[in-house]
Amino acid sequence: MKAATWTGVNEVSVEEVPEPQLLNDHDVILKVTQSVTCGSDLHLLGGYIPFMRAGDVLGHEFIGEIVEVGSAVRHRKVGDRVVGAPFAACGNCWYCEQEQYSLCDNGNANPGITEGLWGQSPGGCLGYSHAMGGYAGSHAEYIRVPYADVGTFVVPEGISDTRALFASDAASTGWMGADLAGTEPGDVVAVWGAGGVGQMAARAAMLLGAEQVVVVDRFAERLQQVREHVGAETIDYSSTDVLAELRERTGGRGPDVCIEAVGMEAHSSGAAGVYDQVKQQLRLQTDRPTALREAVMACRKGGSIFTLGVFAAMVDKFPLGALMNKGITLRGAQVHAQRYIPELLERMERGELTTEHLATHVLPLSEAPRGYQMFKDKEDGCVRAVFTPGG
Repeated sequence: MKAATWTGVNEVSVEEVPEPQLLNDHDVILKVTQSVTCGSDLHLLGGYIPFMRAGDVLGHEFIGEIVEVGSAVRHRKVGDRVVGAPFAACGNCWYCEQEQYSLCDNGNANPGITEGLWGQSPGGCLGYSHAMGGYAGSHAEYIRVPYADVGTFVVPEGISDTRALFASDAASTGWMGADLAGTEPGDVVAVWGAGGVGQMAARAAMLLGAEQVVVVDRFAERLQQVREHVGAETIDYSSTDVLAELRERTGGRGPDVCIEAVGMEAHSSGAAGVYDQVKQQLRLQTDRPTALREAVMACRKGGSIFTLGVFAAMVDKFPLGALMNKGITLRGAQVHAQRYIPELLERMERGELTTEHLATHVLPLSEAPRGYQMFKDKEDGCVRAVFTPGG
């Protein structure tokens, strides 16, 4: 079958790879109808997560049709149209029982790498390096989905493939950030990053009752999407002082909730951005925490911050003093998609949550290298590139 594979730093190639097989009785094989790029994939492409091997299949956000089921699968059948969760989660361990699915004790087949990096291993993520389980990804004609009764969700007939596709990761990640940050009715919420996850975090905050939601970015087309499709306010950080702007918009107090949806390759036009770039390229730090630093400084005293952007290891010049002395709560997580997808599908069916506008470029799988290049370089207003393996 054809699949989009990682073949080196900043290199994607569509290659012929073996079709997936059932390896466990709880697996299903999915015929992929749509699979979409994610900002976290760019960290793999850029070589910032050094556990990729040439030929690894990329992708972890997808929708498709079940074509084969394992003998122990009880709640899915051949022909079901399903959206898949990015993280493999068994559903039975202590973490899954707490609905912390991306921390599943049984989802990562290679726990030693991340135990060495972080002290303990999270679960395994499809298409996201051998540190996260070594699973083949979804930018392919077919994908094996482990723990299918837990990690796949039947899509109601009234929801289009493209809308449901983003429930897999972008919408569920964004919703998790707004939820676990403790967003309450009447809150002021600031979101750093107007990509797919940032937009979905902003929309989630609004649906959870936030009185005011502000999204920070520099790309005009993404900020326009926020205003038009999400209904939130925007700040272009390249043309104003974000901290001063947020103080003014919040009566001098600062946002109650700050959501960081940028991650380890955050951009900054100031001296701090140059500093971070140099340190990262020299491997003196692994991550650029520009947006997270700004969120700490902007957040009101006693407020909360949730980081959704992917970070790998170490950052420099982190304002820990501000975090501690302002009494801020800082949380973060990989997506617990299984916890949120059912509710998101319901809201999508009711029209409360729309995502089609994120799919700015829909391409056949054969054009995956071009799709990733546009996505990485923000060419032609690309917010997300969606691949159709059958196209």
